[in-house]
Formats: sequence, structure tokens, C-alpha cells
Amino acid sequence: QVQLVESGGGLVQPGESLRLSCAASGNRISGYRMGWYRQAPGKQRELVALVFSGGSTNYADFVEGRFTISRDNAKNTVYLQMNSLKPEDTAVYYCNAHYIVVDYWGQGTRVTVSS
Repeated sequence: QVQLVESGGGLVQPGESLRLSCAASGNRISGYRMGWYRQAPGKQRELVALVFSGGSTNYADFVEGRFTISRDNAKNTVYLQMNSLKPEDTAVYYCNAHYIVVDYWGQGTRVTVSS
């Protein structure tokens, strides 16, 4: 079992930055594929970024170089640095831990981008 707790969300203006954190407990995440997903009001949950156990990363097209996912296995934590935020980035952001056929999810942290 892995418990995930996200933090770092909030209200920011367009163009500003946020850093989301996902703290894991219950098991070491070093062997897990970790990811950030988001769900905007009225929309389905979508992938934002992945970081694999070896450190390689994948991003959704809409990220356009603005976000960076990283992991600190020593701290059992995953981060999402989000720069140049846009109103369309408004959503609840969820952390995911994936290993073979098992998925764990956090409760989400809300990000609102508005002037």
C-alpha cells in the first residue's frame, strides 16, 4: 500500500508559478512510475506528466515546456513545477503511483489560475 498526499495548490494569476508536491508513505516509491494528472470541472481526468523509475519523463502536449516533473526517492516525494500558468490549467491535480497493475491516488490539490 502507498498513501499519497498532495500539497502546494492555490490561487495564482496567469503567468505565475506553483510547485506541487506529492509525499508518499507506506512503501518506497523508487520502483514506481509516478505521475501527475488533473481534472478540470466538467472534464475527464487527464495525464499531465510521468516520471519513470529510471528518471525519464513524459509530458502531455499541452504542457508545452512549462511544467517539470521530478522525483526525490530519498524523500519519497514527487514534484511538479508549473511555470507560466494559464487559466486553462485550473483543475484539481492528482498524484499517481503505478506499479505493474496497481494504481494509488492521492486526494488531489486544487490549482486555480485567475486574474
